[in-house]
Amino acid sequence: MAEIRLYMAVVHYPVYNKHREIITTSIVIHDIHDIARAGKTYGATALYEVEPLPQEQQVALRIAQFWNEGFGHEYNPNRSESLSLLRVVTHFEETLADIQQAEGEKPVLVGTSARTFANSIGYPAMGEKLRSGDHPYLLTFGTGFGLADEIMMQMDYILDPIWGPTAFNHLSVRSAAAIILDRLLGRL
Repeated sequence: MAEIRLYMAVVHYPVYNKHREIITTSIVIHDIHDIARAGKTYGATALYEVEPLPQEQQVALRIAQFWNEGFGHEYNPNRSESLSLLRVVTHFEETLADIQQAEGEKPVLVGTSARTFANSIGYPAMGEKLRSGDHPYLLTFGTGFGLADEIMMQMDYILDPIWGPTAFNHLSVRSAAAIILDRLLGRL
């Protein structure tokens, strides 16, 4: 099997609120921990927190610092290993530039949404692409009520929504990330 070239981004701006207004969401400590752990488990190279507010960036950086240095690292080295994936950036474009610099090519952009789009793709097909190792891929998650259209329009693919047996469909980003990673790369 080829090496998986997977990157992940959790976007806090630009995203929608329930009124479909563009907002900036706050960093959620549990999202960082849980998505980093899931990312590490499934072979991600980096997890980008896209957050323009300096005070919110500091929250993410303090979390990483606690678990990567001193007591946190000694207490739980596994947490330190997963949080080594964390990168904090101000704009989505910084994520793209960082990956392009590391990989020598622009990543294939894969969006997530509770809606379907013309370029929606199923999990088996996207999983095959990821496992091929042919390109770097950026799996992009929105917070709040989802990624703004200006981000979605950049996506090469958008994964099919996650549906349970009910009409309710508003998962936390950390739940969605875990489900999606397992559907794409999990062993059966």
